[in-house]
Amino acid sequence: MAASMISSAAVAPAQASMVAPFTGLKSASAFPVTRKSNDITSITSNGGRVQCMKVWPPVDMKKYETLSYLPPLSTESLAKEVDYLIRNGWVPCLEFETEHGFVYRENNSSPGYYDGRYWTMWKLPMFGCTDSSQVVKELEECKKEYPQSFIRIIGFDNVRQVQCVSFIAHKPI
Repeated sequence: MAASMISSAAVAPAQASMVAPFTGLKSASAFPVTRKSNDITSITSNGGRVQCMKVWPPVDMKKYETLSYLPPLSTESLAKEVDYLIRNGWVPCLEFETEHGFVYRENNSSPGYYDGRYWTMWKLPMFGCTDSSQVVKELEECKKEYPQSFIRIIGFDNVRQVQCVSFIAHKPI
């Protein structure tokens, strides 16, 4: 048994030398070379030479919901958005808010608590709705009843029990 251990130990170094040696990666000349300079004028800045998009102005420009950065949607645009949510099998629903129209903190400052998250539902969700004109008609009725309120359209997935889309359809003047 000792003889077999000696013979296997003697064979191992011979087998190790039979493996091809590692030759390394490809030539470095194939890779682009970045040259660094000590010239501080080449550092990127937000100066006059750089054209950047402005950020959202925080004064009197609240963001409400999805699509709130767009100008008010026309009736045709609203109908197309509603057609999209109906095509996806979501149930349209209208909600309105008479005071703020956005999330804010007033009654509690604990993490995760915000006022203004829950709006009042306008009638029941429109189960079985197949045409965007039905939703637009309800939107017009809600506008007549509450002209000084924010109104949003929601697309609700009744299978997964989640709200999939929500956007402002009317802002008070």
